[in-house]
Amino acid sequence: MNNNPHVAIVGASGAVGVEMIRTLERRNFPVGSLRLLASKRSAGKSLNFRGETLAIEELTPSSFEGVDIALFSAGGGISKEWGPEAVKAGAVVVDNSSAFRLDESVPLVVPEINAQDALSHQGIIANPNCTTAITLMALYPLHQAFGVERVFASTYQAVSGTGAQAIVELENQVRQLSQGEDVSSEVYPHQIAFNVLPHVDSFLPEGYTREEMKLENEGRKIMHHPSFRASVTCVRVPVYRAHSIAISAEFQQPVDLQRAQDILSRAPGLDVVDDPQQNQYPLPLLASGKDHCQVGRLRVDCALENGLCFWVAGDQLLKGAALNAVQIAELLV
Repeated sequence: MNNNPHVAIVGASGAVGVEMIRTLERRNFPVGSLRLLASKRSAGKSLNFRGETLAIEELTPSSFEGVDIALFSAGGGISKEWGPEAVKAGAVVVDNSSAFRLDESVPLVVPEINAQDALSHQGIIANPNCTTAITLMALYPLHQAFGVERVFASTYQAVSGTGAQAIVELENQVRQLSQGEDVSSEVYPHQIAFNVLPHVDSFLPEGYTREEMKLENEGRKIMHHPSFRASVTCVRVPVYRAHSIAISAEFQQPVDLQRAQDILSRAPGLDVVDDPQQNQYPLPLLASGKDHCQVGRLRVDCALENGLCFWVAGDQLLKGAALNAVQIAELLV
């Protein structure tokens, strides 16, 4: 591939698209040219990149001519329709939706874990779900040392994971409550301000949601661990940005706490924040805007054989989406 590839971002006007632009710039990605693509509704708007003002173009059949890498973040339907078209035009697609994650012919990649998988692509590389990526940043180094068998987890997912309109809804509800007004809910089925909703994504017949099954399904593929099991409850919380996950993991081998801390302290893309006596532990407020995920509250699990409990926080717009996509693109250059 060209050392200065021509890059396109599909969904450039969305929250993840904007983060992709920022991430390309601050990581000094060697962009030959940048093409910003979105729906007809967003066409004509402009965004800045390296001091230049770039106009957003409407996504059309000719959008991918001359493009080497196409970063997609516009939803599964757009990815399924336009991803193969980008590949036909000669681009490598890095897709942030769920459209191709479990496709056997498409690598699902977290660069700190399975970078080599990206090199066996057939034109499309998938980005994992945000909570999967953030969780595995801490779980995979432990798996390498102790062999993870299963996890029980609860997520605490920020409203920005739903989109910009969810942030506005939370802001409006806080204002309505502070002024004694009736609360209006449109994005979520219930009030999200000062509340938590054990409901992220749609429910499946067995009672889990689609979001809750992603850690098991995607974790198996990323870690090359087909017997990995994960029982997850996903919860939406009134936090603007950054997801947190509480994890109880059971391993094949006994877990030594000091060794686990040492392993995590050396893991790429991860910061250990673990001094509870001094009130030091990962917080979504402090993880927001940071490339690294944070892990803390490490303790031997008192209910699981060979178990370890820990708490992870990470910016779902960065490591959970835009940053991971740009890191994949860096593998291709």
